[in-house]
Amino acid sequence: MKLSKVKNNKWVKRLTNKYFLILLVFAAWMFYFDANSFFVHKELSDDIKELENNKEYFQKEINHDKEFIEKLKDENEMEKFARETYYLKKENEEIFIIEHQDSLKD
Repeated sequence: MKLSKVKNNKWVKRLTNKYFLILLVFAAWMFYFDANSFFVHKELSDDIKELENNKEYFQKEINHDKEFIEKLKDENEMEKFARETYYLKKENEEIFIIEHQDSLKD
C-alpha cells in the first residue's frame, strides 16, 4: 500500500515524468560535458580578464617608453643616459665608479 501512495504523490509523478528526466539529462550534459560547458566558459572568461590586465600593463609600459624616448631626443639627456648606463666617457676624461660598502654583493 505504501508504494502506491508514493507513486501517487504529485512530486514523484513530476520527477519521474519522461520529459522532466530528459530535460534533466540535457541540462546536466550541457552544464558538464558539452564542448561549451560552464567550465569552459569560466576558463575562457578568466583568460580574457588576464589578457585585459596584460593589455593595460603593456599600454602603461608603452606610454612610459614613449615618454623616455621623447626625453632622449634632447642631446644632454641622451649623454647623461649613455654615461650613467654604459659608462661612456669623453676623450681625455677619467671616470671613477664609487660603490658604497652596503651596495656591494657578497
